[in-house]
Amino acid sequence: MTGWIETHRNVVTTWDCDHQGHMNTVKYYEKFDVAGWHMIQRSGARRERLEADQTGCVDVRMELDFLGEMMVNDPLLIESGVEKIGNTSFTFRSRMSNVNTGEIVAYGRCTTVYFDLAKREKKLLPDDIRAGLEALLINED
Repeated sequence: MTGWIETHRNVVTTWDCDHQGHMNTVKYYEKFDVAGWHMIQRSGARRERLEADQTGCVDVRMELDFLGEMMVNDPLLIESGVEKIGNTSFTFRSRMSNVNTGEIVAYGRCTTVYFDLAKREKKLLPDDIRAGLEALLINED
């Protein structure tokens, strides 16, 4: 197990914010989604591999818990790790923090299915991708 790894780092911009001046909910989803693709690639399921195998990774569930606010110019960090691995899917967790304060402002959880794009159905995780996911397993907090 490697523990939590950095999957996204950015700064909140004015176009990330709503009329109340804090980062809009839809932007949290966007940033957690970007972090998720980083996790997927770290497992070995890179774009070239997926295209060659005519497979994809399809999110089937995403949950977010909001704990604090992010404002314009706040630097953010997302760290992620794999929580659970099934036969055809895996679940990863992410946490977003304000780099300046160290405060965790949001948690995310996403379940992703390994998918056969031609048959349009779930597919068993290949052994090498499973091993890549296992290397990213985290313990419960």
